[in-house]
Amino acid sequence: MNFRTGVILPINKPYAMSSFGALAHIRYLLTKRMGYKVKVGHAGTLDPLATGVLILCTGKKTKEIETLQAHDKEYVATLQLGASTASHDMEHPVDLVTATDGITRERVEQALKNFTGDIEQVPPAYSAVCVNGKRAYQLSRKGKEFEINAKTVHIDDIELLHFDPELMQMSIRVKCGKGTYIRSLARDIGEALDSAAYLTSLCRTRSGNTRMEDCITLEDFPAWLEKQDIEG
Repeated sequence: MNFRTGVILPINKPYAMSSFGALAHIRYLLTKRMGYKVKVGHAGTLDPLATGVLILCTGKKTKEIETLQAHDKEYVATLQLGASTASHDMEHPVDLVTATDGITRERVEQALKNFTGDIEQVPPAYSAVCVNGKRAYQLSRKGKEFEINAKTVHIDDIELLHFDPELMQMSIRVKCGKGTYIRSLARDIGEALDSAAYLTSLCRTRSGNTRMEDCITLEDFPAWLEKQDIEG
């Protein structure tokens, strides 16, 4: 194993940590072990409140990041119906409560069918999308008003895993292409049900051929690193 030649590291990103924070932690451990600053990049971020597969690349393997980012992804998400937040997840407090009358499992399953294939999706206001040279989340935090253009994304499949009519919560599995925002999908599903919705949990369970069971946790990484046969 040579971190200069390049290694692809599948990491299980923990809750409430940014993707850059996870990357920085791994880079620190690698640099401390190797005695030189190890180059590390990521192949697609996860929101701080999301968990799961985060692909890191070291050394010359960072040249493969664009290819790795293009791979399809799979997520498991839980949505709260009847309410929304500014970020469409739990990073911000509920700012709108709507009726959920008439929302049944049958209606949910029917609505989900409209979100497969190529669809138009507006990224969240709290996202890293660039608007006139600025990150959307930076403008949002400053209270600026702006518009984000819709973009075409591809969703291969959405499966309803669970629906609770009393709590008005639902869980879905989503197989999708690059650039799909699951937070935006939650918002749009809520609107399709004449209500609102936001994410209460999100886990990326697969990126390309890499699954959760292939990933190393941050807690286990030091012990994993000690066991490796390292060159250079």
